[in-house]
Amino acid sequence: MKYMTLNNGVKMPQFGLGTFLVESGEIAYETVKYALEIGYRHIDTAQMYKNEASIGQAIKDSGIQRKDLWITTKQARHMNLVHMEKAFLESLDKLQTDYVDLYLIHWPNHDEEINAATWAYFEKLYHEGKCRAIGISNFQIHMIDDLLKHAHVVPMVNQVELHPGLSQEPLKKYLDKMQIAIESYGPLMKGGVFMDRYADVLAPIAKAHDKSIAQIVIAWGLQRGIIMIPKSITPQRIKENYEAQDIKLSADEMTQINALNRGNRVYTDPDNSPWGAYID
Repeated sequence: MKYMTLNNGVKMPQFGLGTFLVESGEIAYETVKYALEIGYRHIDTAQMYKNEASIGQAIKDSGIQRKDLWITTKQARHMNLVHMEKAFLESLDKLQTDYVDLYLIHWPNHDEEINAATWAYFEKLYHEGKCRAIGISNFQIHMIDDLLKHAHVVPMVNQVELHPGLSQEPLKKYLDKMQIAIESYGPLMKGGVFMDRYADVLAPIAKAHDKSIAQIVIAWGLQRGIIMIPKSITPQRIKENYEAQDIKLSADEMTQINALNRGNRVYTDPDNSPWGAYID
């Protein structure tokens, strides 16, 4: 397992399990429990996924010491202080832990002041030791610039849509300069990497390594210094994804994959998201 050293000195596993759209209950429980059994130590969830309780139970039943795990969760939308506190405490309760390793603002607000107020609460949690690291998700460069006007703590991570069709190179260069780690969600483009022009490039590379296209995409991200959290509920694919950490791509193969970028989003555009004012 490789680690990224965040801007506060904390070491974060560069590879983990994403759980977006992993149904709560038996599916989420068995998925996380199996992943932990084969070596995963980084689990990514969110309040909006509604599977924190199942994940928390799987973590507890794994018998792995808490200090050896990395748990990320995310605040759902934007709330006033009372609701933010309630939501965070509920996450801790569901995950059966007294701290999280990384807490993220799940989506930016279109109001700079709301983002600033939310981040101030995150800074409070961080200073109280309830989060080993704090960060953001889906923030564009201009949104981060606005946030930093008010921030006392620079975010440690920005989790964004990132895959061969949307390589996020300009954002990564900016984040590298600001010493903010970049994390990918949706690396398989909702299955898009298995089709058309993407498969035309990725399939021969996968064949050359005797690996799957999904494994090649994960390896591509890891070699770029990106935190990768692919999601699967199929044991064989969960294991394959884990084994992608051992793949070494050539400079030419990396160049071929980088050339697939077309700025193609398959998830919500942060500049046009529906997350508006505070929710009650």
